[in-house]
Amino acid sequence: MNSAADDACAGLGRVDPAASARSDRRAHLRSILVRRDFRRLFATRIASQCADGVFQVSLAGAVLFNPDHATDPTAVAAGFAVLLLPYSFVGPFAGIVLDRWSRRQILTFANVIRSVLVVIVAGEIAGGLSGPAFYASALVTISVNRFFLSGLSAALPHVVRDDQLVTANAFSTTFGTGATTIGAGVAVLIRTAVGSGDHSYAVIAASAAIGYGGSAIAARGFHRGQLGPDDTERVRRESAGEVLRGFVAGARHVAGRRPAAYALAAIGAHRLCYGVLTIMTLLLYRNYFHGHGAFRAGLAGAGQAVVVGAVGSLLAALVTPAMSRRIGKPAWMVVLLAGAGIAQLAFGLPFTMQALLPGAFLLGLAAQGVKICVDTTVQEHVDDGFRGRVFSVYDTLFNVTFVAAALIAAAALPDTGRSPAVVFAMSTGYLLTAACFGAVTTRSRRPVRAEVPG
Repeated sequence: MNSAADDACAGLGRVDPAASARSDRRAHLRSILVRRDFRRLFATRIASQCADGVFQVSLAGAVLFNPDHATDPTAVAAGFAVLLLPYSFVGPFAGIVLDRWSRRQILTFANVIRSVLVVIVAGEIAGGLSGPAFYASALVTISVNRFFLSGLSAALPHVVRDDQLVTANAFSTTFGTGATTIGAGVAVLIRTAVGSGDHSYAVIAASAAIGYGGSAIAARGFHRGQLGPDDTERVRRESAGEVLRGFVAGARHVAGRRPAAYALAAIGAHRLCYGVLTIMTLLLYRNYFHGHGAFRAGLAGAGQAVVVGAVGSLLAALVTPAMSRRIGKPAWMVVLLAGAGIAQLAFGLPFTMQALLPGAFLLGLAAQGVKICVDTTVQEHVDDGFRGRVFSVYDTLFNVTFVAAALIAAAALPDTGRSPAVVFAMSTGYLLTAACFGAVTTRSRRPVRAEVPG
Protein backbone atom coordinates (compact mmCIF):
# COMPACT_ATOMS: atom_id res chain seq x y z
CA MET A 1 0.00 0.00 0.00
CA ASN A 2 2.88 2.32 0.76
CA SER A 3 5.03 1.27 -2.24
CA ALA A 4 4.27 4.46 -4.19
CA ALA A 5 5.22 6.63 -1.23
CA ASP A 6 8.33 4.55 -0.66
CA ASP A 7 9.34 4.93 -4.29
CA ALA A 8 8.80 8.70 -4.13
CA CYS A 9 10.94 8.96 -1.00
CA ALA A 10 13.63 6.82 -2.59
CA GLY A 11 13.55 9.04 -5.67
CA LEU A 12 14.34 12.04 -3.50
CA GLY A 13 17.68 10.48 -2.70
CA ARG A 14 18.66 9.80 -6.30
CA VAL A 15 20.82 12.28 -8.21
CA ASP A 16 20.01 13.00 -11.84
CA PRO A 17 23.34 12.61 -13.72
CA ALA A 18 22.32 15.16 -16.38
CA ALA A 19 21.33 17.72 -13.75
CA SER A 20 24.56 17.07 -11.87
CA ALA A 21 26.59 17.59 -15.05
CA ARG A 22 24.81 20.87 -15.77
CA SER A 23 25.46 22.00 -12.22
CA ASP A 24 29.17 21.14 -12.57
CA ARG A 25 29.42 23.10 -15.83
CA ARG A 26 27.81 26.15 -14.24
CA ALA A 27 30.16 25.90 -11.27
CA HIS A 28 33.19 25.68 -13.58
CA LEU A 29 31.96 28.64 -15.60
CA ARG A 30 31.48 30.77 -12.48
CA SER A 31 34.93 29.77 -11.26
CA ILE A 32 36.65 31.07 -14.40
CA LEU A 33 34.56 34.24 -14.73
CA VAL A 34 35.54 35.43 -11.27
CA ARG A 35 39.20 35.41 -12.34
CA ARG A 36 40.20 38.92 -13.37
CA ASP A 37 43.06 37.74 -15.59
CA PHE A 38 40.73 35.43 -17.52
CA ARG A 39 38.26 38.27 -18.07
CA ARG A 40 41.07 40.46 -19.41
CA LEU A 41 42.28 37.75 -21.81
CA PHE A 42 38.67 37.12 -22.84
CA ALA A 43 38.21 40.84 -23.57
CA THR A 44 41.39 40.75 -25.64
CA ARG A 45 39.90 37.94 -27.73
CA ILE A 46 36.41 39.43 -28.10
CA ALA A 47 37.62 42.85 -29.25
CA SER A 48 40.00 41.30 -31.77
CA GLN A 49 37.58 38.74 -33.19
CA CYS A 50 34.85 41.35 -33.53
CA ALA A 51 37.34 43.37 -35.61
CA ASP A 52 38.07 40.21 -37.60
CA GLY A 53 34.39 40.03 -38.58
CA VAL A 54 34.45 43.67 -39.71
CA PHE A 55 37.64 43.20 -41.74
CA GLN A 56 36.49 39.95 -43.36
CA VAL A 57 33.28 41.59 -44.56
CA SER A 58 35.31 44.47 -46.01
CA LEU A 59 37.44 41.96 -47.95
CA ALA A 60 34.41 39.96 -49.09
CA GLY A 61 32.65 43.12 -50.17
CA ALA A 62 35.66 44.57 -51.98
CA VAL A 63 36.41 41.31 -53.79
CA LEU A 64 32.94 39.79 -54.29
CA PHE A 65 30.13 42.30 -53.92
CA ASN A 66 31.64 45.60 -55.00
CA PRO A 67 29.52 47.08 -57.82
CA ASP A 68 32.57 49.02 -59.02
CA HIS A 69 34.33 45.79 -60.02
CA ALA A 70 33.34 42.74 -62.02
CA THR A 71 33.59 39.51 -60.03
CA ASP A 72 34.61 36.21 -61.60
CA PRO A 73 35.47 32.78 -60.11
CA THR A 74 39.20 33.54 -60.22
CA ALA A 75 38.75 36.58 -57.94
CA VAL A 76 36.69 34.50 -55.51
CA ALA A 77 39.33 31.76 -55.47
CA ALA A 78 42.06 34.31 -54.75
CA GLY A 79 40.01 35.73 -51.87
CA PHE A 80 39.63 32.33 -50.22
CA ALA A 81 43.32 31.58 -50.70
CA VAL A 82 44.15 34.80 -48.83
CA LEU A 83 41.82 33.84 -45.98
CA LEU A 84 42.78 30.18 -45.56
CA LEU A 85 46.36 29.55 -46.60
CA PRO A 86 47.94 31.46 -43.68
CA TYR A 87 46.13 29.15 -41.26
CA SER A 88 47.71 26.15 -43.00
CA PHE A 89 51.30 27.30 -43.46
CA VAL A 90 51.80 29.83 -40.67
CA GLY A 91 49.97 27.90 -37.94
CA PRO A 92 52.47 25.04 -37.39
CA PHE A 93 55.33 27.53 -36.96
CA ALA A 94 53.53 29.97 -34.69
CA GLY A 95 54.65 28.00 -31.64
CA ILE A 96 58.31 28.73 -32.43
CA VAL A 97 57.71 32.44 -31.85
CA LEU A 98 55.27 31.95 -28.97
CA ASP A 99 57.73 29.83 -26.99
CA ARG A 100 60.56 32.36 -27.31
CA TRP A 101 59.08 35.83 -26.70
CA SER A 102 56.69 37.35 -24.21
CA ARG A 103 53.13 36.48 -25.22
CA ARG A 104 51.88 39.71 -23.68
CA GLN A 105 54.11 41.55 -26.14
CA ILE A 106 53.02 39.36 -29.05
CA LEU A 107 49.31 39.89 -28.33
CA THR A 108 49.85 43.64 -27.98
CA PHE A 109 52.04 44.24 -31.01
CA ALA A 110 50.10 41.83 -33.25
CA ASN A 111 47.07 44.05 -32.72
CA VAL A 112 49.05 47.25 -33.28
CA ILE A 113 50.49 45.84 -36.50
CA ARG A 114 47.04 44.75 -37.70
CA SER A 115 45.63 48.20 -36.94
CA VAL A 116 48.22 49.69 -39.27
CA LEU A 117 47.76 47.00 -41.92
CA VAL A 118 43.97 47.32 -42.12
CA VAL A 119 44.33 51.07 -42.65
CA ILE A 120 46.76 50.32 -45.50
CA VAL A 121 44.29 47.82 -46.99
CA ALA A 122 41.53 50.42 -46.61
CA GLY A 123 43.63 52.87 -48.60
CA GLU A 124 44.15 50.26 -51.32
CA ILE A 125 40.41 49.60 -51.50
CA ALA A 126 39.62 53.33 -51.65
CA GLY A 127 42.13 53.74 -54.48
CA GLY A 128 40.61 50.85 -56.42
CA LEU A 129 43.80 48.80 -56.17
CA SER A 130 43.43 45.11 -56.99
CA GLY A 131 45.66 42.27 -58.09
CA PRO A 132 48.78 40.81 -56.41
CA ALA A 133 49.65 43.87 -54.32
CA PHE A 134 46.21 44.01 -52.72
CA TYR A 135 46.09 40.28 -52.03
CA ALA A 136 49.62 40.33 -50.60
CA SER A 137 48.74 43.02 -48.04
CA ALA A 138 45.54 41.19 -47.07
CA LEU A 139 47.54 37.94 -46.80
CA VAL A 140 50.02 39.53 -44.37
CA THR A 141 47.15 40.88 -42.25
CA ILE A 142 45.49 37.47 -41.97
CA SER A 143 48.87 35.81 -41.24
CA VAL A 144 49.44 38.11 -38.26
CA ASN A 145 45.98 37.10 -37.03
CA ARG A 146 47.10 33.46 -36.97
CA PHE A 147 49.91 34.32 -34.54
CA PHE A 148 47.46 36.23 -32.37
CA LEU A 149 44.96 33.34 -32.11
CA SER A 150 47.74 30.87 -31.33
CA GLY A 151 49.01 33.27 -28.68
CA LEU A 152 45.59 33.34 -27.02
CA SER A 153 45.54 29.53 -26.83
CA ALA A 154 49.08 29.39 -25.43
CA ALA A 155 48.30 32.08 -22.83
CA LEU A 156 45.07 30.54 -21.53
CA PRO A 157 46.72 28.02 -19.13
CA HIS A 158 48.38 31.00 -17.41
CA VAL A 159 45.06 32.58 -16.39
CA VAL A 160 43.01 29.49 -15.34
CA ARG A 161 43.74 26.27 -13.47
CA ASP A 162 44.34 23.02 -15.37
CA ASP A 163 40.97 21.60 -14.33
CA GLN A 164 39.25 24.70 -15.77
CA LEU A 165 40.84 24.55 -19.22
CA VAL A 166 38.09 22.62 -20.99
CA THR A 167 35.40 25.03 -19.81
CA ALA A 168 37.58 28.06 -20.50
CA ASN A 169 38.39 26.86 -24.04
CA ALA A 170 34.77 26.10 -24.87
CA PHE A 171 33.53 29.40 -23.46
CA SER A 172 36.24 31.50 -25.14
CA THR A 173 36.06 29.94 -28.60
CA THR A 174 32.25 29.89 -28.67
CA PHE A 175 31.91 33.54 -27.75
CA GLY A 176 34.87 34.43 -29.97
CA THR A 177 33.01 32.99 -32.95
CA GLY A 178 29.94 34.92 -31.86
CA ALA A 179 32.00 38.11 -31.70
CA THR A 180 33.16 37.55 -35.29
CA THR A 181 29.53 37.22 -36.35
CA ILE A 182 28.62 40.40 -34.47
CA GLY A 183 31.51 42.19 -36.18
CA ALA A 184 30.18 41.06 -39.55
CA GLY A 185 26.78 42.47 -38.62
CA VAL A 186 28.35 45.78 -37.60
CA ALA A 187 30.11 45.89 -40.99
CA VAL A 188 26.80 45.38 -42.80
CA LEU A 189 25.30 48.25 -40.78
CA ILE A 190 28.24 50.50 -41.70
CA ARG A 191 27.73 49.62 -45.35
CA THR A 192 24.04 50.51 -45.07
CA ALA A 193 24.98 53.89 -43.61
CA VAL A 194 27.77 54.85 -46.04
CA GLY A 195 26.54 53.19 -49.24
CA SER A 196 28.29 50.78 -51.58
CA GLY A 197 31.42 50.93 -53.69
CA ASP A 198 35.12 51.35 -52.97
CA HIS A 199 34.57 54.15 -50.46
CA SER A 200 32.11 52.05 -48.41
CA TYR A 201 34.36 49.01 -48.10
CA ALA A 202 37.38 51.20 -47.35
CA VAL A 203 35.51 52.75 -44.41
CA ILE A 204 34.54 49.26 -43.18
CA ALA A 205 38.15 48.04 -43.36
CA ALA A 206 39.45 51.09 -41.51
CA SER A 207 36.81 50.59 -38.80
CA ALA A 208 38.41 47.26 -37.89
CA ALA A 209 41.39 49.22 -36.52
CA ILE A 210 39.20 50.34 -33.60
CA GLY A 211 38.64 46.76 -32.44
CA TYR A 212 42.30 45.83 -32.85
CA GLY A 213 43.32 48.91 -30.89
CA GLY A 214 40.96 47.99 -28.06
CA SER A 215 42.36 44.46 -28.00
CA ALA A 216 45.91 45.82 -27.78
CA ILE A 217 44.95 48.01 -24.81
CA ALA A 218 43.40 45.01 -23.03
CA ALA A 219 46.48 42.84 -23.62
CA ARG A 220 48.75 45.61 -22.40
CA GLY A 221 47.18 45.31 -18.96
CA PHE A 222 49.04 42.05 -18.24
CA HIS A 223 52.49 42.00 -16.69
CA ARG A 224 55.24 41.31 -19.24
CA GLY A 225 55.91 37.69 -18.26
CA GLN A 226 52.44 36.86 -16.92
CA LEU A 227 51.25 34.94 -20.00
CA GLY A 228 54.49 33.03 -20.50
CA PRO A 229 56.46 31.41 -21.83
CA ASP A 230 57.81 30.11 -18.53
CA ASP A 231 61.05 28.17 -18.15
CA THR A 232 59.37 24.81 -18.81
CA GLU A 233 57.83 26.04 -22.06
CA ARG A 234 61.14 27.51 -23.20
CA VAL A 235 62.84 24.13 -22.66
CA ARG A 236 60.17 22.44 -24.81
CA ARG A 237 60.45 24.93 -27.69
CA GLU A 238 61.09 23.50 -31.15
CA SER A 239 63.08 24.67 -34.13
CA ALA A 240 61.60 25.06 -37.61
CA GLY A 241 63.26 21.82 -38.69
CA GLU A 242 61.75 19.96 -35.75
CA VAL A 243 58.31 21.32 -36.63
CA LEU A 244 58.65 20.02 -40.20
CA ARG A 245 59.86 16.63 -39.02
CA GLY A 246 56.99 16.48 -36.55
CA PHE A 247 54.53 17.29 -39.34
CA VAL A 248 55.86 14.40 -41.44
CA ALA A 249 55.82 12.09 -38.41
CA GLY A 250 52.18 13.01 -37.77
CA ALA A 251 51.23 12.22 -41.36
CA ARG A 252 52.98 8.83 -41.16
CA HIS A 253 51.34 8.06 -37.83
CA VAL A 254 47.82 8.76 -39.04
CA ALA A 255 48.46 6.78 -42.24
CA GLY A 256 49.02 3.71 -40.07
CA ARG A 257 45.73 4.18 -38.18
CA ARG A 258 43.13 3.18 -40.76
CA PRO A 259 39.98 4.52 -39.06
CA ALA A 260 41.60 7.94 -38.65
CA ALA A 261 43.09 7.87 -42.17
CA TYR A 262 39.74 6.94 -43.72
CA ALA A 263 38.01 9.71 -41.75
CA LEU A 264 40.54 12.32 -42.92
CA ALA A 265 40.18 11.14 -46.53
CA ALA A 266 36.40 11.49 -46.24
CA ILE A 267 36.54 15.01 -44.85
CA GLY A 268 39.09 15.98 -47.52
CA ALA A 269 36.68 14.85 -50.26
CA HIS A 270 33.83 16.63 -48.48
CA ARG A 271 35.81 19.89 -48.31
CA LEU A 272 36.47 19.74 -52.07
CA CYS A 273 32.77 19.42 -52.84
CA TYR A 274 31.77 21.90 -50.13
CA GLY A 275 34.29 24.46 -51.38
CA VAL A 276 33.08 24.33 -54.98
CA LEU A 277 29.46 24.70 -53.84
CA THR A 278 30.42 27.64 -51.62
CA ILE A 279 32.05 29.49 -54.55
CA MET A 280 29.00 28.70 -56.69
CA THR A 281 26.67 30.14 -54.03
CA LEU A 282 28.65 33.37 -53.75
CA LEU A 283 28.67 33.85 -57.52
CA LEU A 284 24.94 33.16 -57.76
CA TYR A 285 24.17 35.83 -55.16
CA ARG A 286 26.63 38.23 -56.77
CA ASN A 287 25.89 37.82 -60.48
CA TYR A 288 22.74 35.72 -61.04
CA PHE A 289 20.06 36.21 -58.38
CA HIS A 290 17.81 39.26 -58.10
CA GLY A 291 16.15 40.28 -54.85
CA HIS A 292 12.52 39.26 -54.43
CA GLY A 293 10.53 40.05 -51.28
CA ALA A 294 12.21 38.63 -48.20
CA PHE A 295 14.86 36.93 -50.34
CA ARG A 296 17.75 39.26 -51.05
CA ALA A 297 20.55 39.15 -53.59
CA GLY A 298 24.09 40.45 -53.15
CA LEU A 299 25.84 40.65 -49.79
CA ALA A 300 22.58 40.59 -47.80
CA GLY A 301 21.41 37.43 -49.58
CA ALA A 302 24.73 35.68 -49.05
CA GLY A 303 24.38 36.60 -45.38
CA GLN A 304 20.99 34.85 -45.32
CA ALA A 305 22.60 31.69 -46.70
CA VAL A 306 25.38 31.88 -44.08
CA VAL A 307 22.86 32.24 -41.24
CA VAL A 308 20.76 29.32 -42.50
CA GLY A 309 23.89 27.17 -42.82
CA ALA A 310 24.89 28.13 -39.26
CA VAL A 311 21.50 26.94 -38.00
CA GLY A 312 22.17 23.61 -39.72
CA SER A 313 25.55 23.43 -38.00
CA LEU A 314 23.92 24.07 -34.64
CA LEU A 315 21.44 21.26 -35.24
CA ALA A 316 24.33 18.96 -36.14
CA ALA A 317 26.02 19.74 -32.82
CA LEU A 318 22.80 18.74 -31.04
CA VAL A 319 21.96 15.50 -32.89
CA THR A 320 25.38 14.09 -33.83
CA PRO A 321 26.33 12.78 -30.35
CA ALA A 322 23.04 10.89 -30.05
CA MET A 323 23.18 9.50 -33.60
CA SER A 324 26.83 8.47 -33.18
CA ARG A 325 25.92 6.47 -30.10
CA ARG A 326 22.88 4.93 -31.78
CA ILE A 327 24.29 3.86 -35.17
CA GLY A 328 28.02 4.57 -34.84
CA LYS A 329 30.12 7.40 -36.25
CA PRO A 330 30.95 5.75 -39.60
CA ALA A 331 27.30 5.02 -40.36
CA TRP A 332 26.25 8.54 -39.37
CA MET A 333 28.94 10.01 -41.62
CA VAL A 334 27.65 7.92 -44.51
CA VAL A 335 24.12 9.22 -43.87
CA LEU A 336 25.35 12.83 -43.76
CA LEU A 337 27.50 12.56 -46.89
CA ALA A 338 24.79 10.80 -48.89
CA GLY A 339 22.19 13.27 -47.63
CA ALA A 340 24.38 16.18 -48.77
CA GLY A 341 24.62 14.67 -52.25
CA ILE A 342 20.88 14.15 -52.55
CA ALA A 343 20.16 17.62 -51.12
CA GLN A 344 22.26 19.29 -53.81
CA LEU A 345 20.27 17.60 -56.57
CA ALA A 346 16.96 18.48 -54.92
CA PHE A 347 17.69 22.08 -53.89
CA GLY A 348 20.64 23.13 -56.03
CA LEU A 349 19.38 22.45 -59.54
CA PRO A 350 16.40 24.86 -59.46
CA PHE A 351 18.91 27.74 -59.02
CA THR A 352 16.48 29.84 -57.04
CA MET A 353 16.98 31.56 -53.69
CA GLN A 354 13.89 29.83 -52.28
CA ALA A 355 15.41 26.40 -52.99
CA LEU A 356 19.00 27.31 -52.18
CA LEU A 357 18.36 28.19 -48.54
CA PRO A 358 17.04 24.72 -47.54
CA GLY A 359 20.02 23.27 -49.40
CA ALA A 360 22.38 25.52 -47.41
CA PHE A 361 20.74 24.36 -44.17
CA LEU A 362 21.24 20.67 -45.03
CA LEU A 363 24.79 21.27 -46.23
CA GLY A 364 25.61 23.06 -42.98
CA LEU A 365 24.15 20.13 -41.04
CA ALA A 366 26.24 17.63 -43.01
CA ALA A 367 29.45 19.67 -42.82
CA GLN A 368 29.36 20.13 -39.05
CA GLY A 369 28.19 16.58 -38.34
CA VAL A 370 31.01 15.10 -40.44
CA LYS A 371 33.60 17.32 -38.74
CA ILE A 372 32.44 16.31 -35.25
CA CYS A 373 32.70 12.63 -36.17
CA VAL A 374 36.12 13.05 -37.77
CA ASP A 375 37.46 15.01 -34.79
CA THR A 376 36.34 12.29 -32.40
CA THR A 377 37.66 9.48 -34.61
CA VAL A 378 41.09 11.07 -34.80
CA GLN A 379 41.13 11.61 -31.03
CA GLU A 380 40.19 7.96 -30.43
CA HIS A 381 42.66 6.28 -32.76
CA VAL A 382 45.75 8.51 -32.58
CA ASP A 383 48.31 8.05 -29.82
CA ASP A 384 48.41 10.89 -27.30
CA GLY A 385 52.02 11.70 -28.11
CA PHE A 386 51.11 12.35 -31.76
CA ARG A 387 47.81 14.19 -31.38
CA GLY A 388 49.24 17.68 -31.73
CA ARG A 389 51.16 16.78 -34.87
CA VAL A 390 48.24 14.85 -36.38
CA PHE A 391 45.83 17.73 -35.79
CA SER A 392 48.35 20.02 -37.48
CA VAL A 393 48.14 17.72 -40.52
CA TYR A 394 44.34 17.72 -40.19
CA ASP A 395 44.21 21.52 -40.04
CA THR A 396 46.37 21.83 -43.15
CA LEU A 397 44.27 19.26 -45.04
CA PHE A 398 41.06 21.01 -43.99
CA ASN A 399 42.15 24.37 -45.41
CA VAL A 400 44.24 23.33 -48.42
CA THR A 401 41.45 21.15 -49.84
CA PHE A 402 39.08 24.13 -49.66
CA VAL A 403 41.59 26.30 -51.52
CA ALA A 404 41.97 23.50 -54.10
CA ALA A 405 38.20 23.50 -54.45
CA ALA A 406 38.28 27.25 -55.09
CA LEU A 407 40.79 26.70 -57.89
CA ILE A 408 38.60 23.97 -59.39
CA ALA A 409 35.60 26.29 -59.19
CA ALA A 410 37.58 29.07 -60.90
CA ALA A 411 38.19 26.75 -63.85
CA ALA A 412 34.76 25.09 -64.00
CA LEU A 413 32.19 27.78 -63.13
CA PRO A 414 30.87 30.59 -65.32
CA ASP A 415 30.79 34.13 -63.94
CA THR A 416 27.11 33.75 -63.00
CA GLY A 417 27.79 30.59 -61.00
CA ARG A 418 24.92 28.75 -62.69
CA SER A 419 26.19 25.34 -63.83
CA PRO A 420 23.95 22.23 -63.65
CA ALA A 421 26.96 20.10 -64.65
CA VAL A 422 28.94 21.23 -61.61
CA VAL A 423 25.96 20.54 -59.31
CA PHE A 424 25.71 17.00 -60.74
CA ALA A 425 29.45 16.52 -60.32
CA MET A 426 29.48 17.67 -56.69
CA SER A 427 26.42 15.59 -55.85
CA THR A 428 28.12 12.56 -57.41
CA GLY A 429 31.26 13.34 -55.43
CA TYR A 430 29.31 13.29 -52.17
CA LEU A 431 27.53 10.05 -53.04
CA LEU A 432 30.77 8.34 -54.11
CA THR A 433 32.50 9.50 -50.92
CA ALA A 434 29.63 8.09 -48.85
CA ALA A 435 29.75 4.76 -50.72
CA CYS A 436 33.54 4.39 -50.53
CA PHE A 437 33.75 5.42 -46.88
CA GLY A 438 30.92 3.05 -45.98
CA ALA A 439 32.64 0.19 -47.80
CA VAL A 440 36.11 0.63 -46.27
CA THR A 441 34.83 1.21 -42.74
CA THR A 442 32.54 -1.82 -42.90
CA ARG A 443 35.38 -4.01 -44.16
CA SER A 444 37.84 -2.81 -41.50
CA ARG A 445 35.41 -2.82 -38.59
CA ARG A 446 36.56 -4.92 -35.64
CA PRO A 447 34.38 -6.87 -33.21
CA VAL A 448 35.58 -4.80 -30.26
CA ARG A 449 34.03 -1.34 -30.39
CA ALA A 450 35.99 1.57 -29.01
CA GLU A 451 34.27 3.68 -26.38
CA VAL A 452 33.33 7.23 -27.35
CA PRO A 453 34.99 9.71 -24.98
CA GLY A 454 32.66 11.92 -23.01
